[in-house]
Amino acid sequence: MGIAAALVLAAAFGAGDQYLGSLAGSGHAWAGGWAVDVSLLSAPWLVVGFVAGATRREPRRAALLGLACTFAAILGYFLLTDSPLEGAHYSLAGVRTFVISDPALLVGGLVTGPLFDWFGQQWRTRRALLGALLTAAALCLEPLARRVPLAPMRYHVAFAITPIRSHTIVVAEVAAGIALAVYTAAGAIRSRGHG
Repeated sequence: MGIAAALVLAAAFGAGDQYLGSLAGSGHAWAGGWAVDVSLLSAPWLVVGFVAGATRREPRRAALLGLACTFAAILGYFLLTDSPLEGAHYSLAGVRTFVISDPALLVGGLVTGPLFDWFGQQWRTRRALLGALLTAAALCLEPLARRVPLAPMRYHVAFAITPIRSHTIVVAEVAAGIALAVYTAAGAIRSRGHG
């Protein structure tokens, strides 16, 4: 996969995430609460980095691609958030509000983008299993982590964890994590058998 394609797919992922989150509030009864639950998931953002990294052979390029894909996804999210489709318009004030509304998102992207891309690159080139299993664990454990009662953490605004309400979304996310773990473990076992 080329770099441009990876960036476009990452931006589309971010825009899609925002679109799902906006469905429930825009009169789409068919979307119900599941669309909001999907849009609030965090672990799939890590999988974006892992998959992008698995397309690269060199660790440095994988980490840079991870950073770029993470911020392309955030850019896609922002562009749909402030778009006319959402009843807004692009402005510098909108950019400022987006950036200061959740600095943890941007700071987290600086760390998780390169890290999970590196995990993907290491799995591709060496069949290193630890990073792949950590990515799978993020999917499997997110529903549980979102049920842990925490006092709101303070940044510029209050942050609270919202449990996933849809049982189907919980099952789907955990199943995706198990599938990723099985796939990457099988690949690691096969490569060791040929080595």
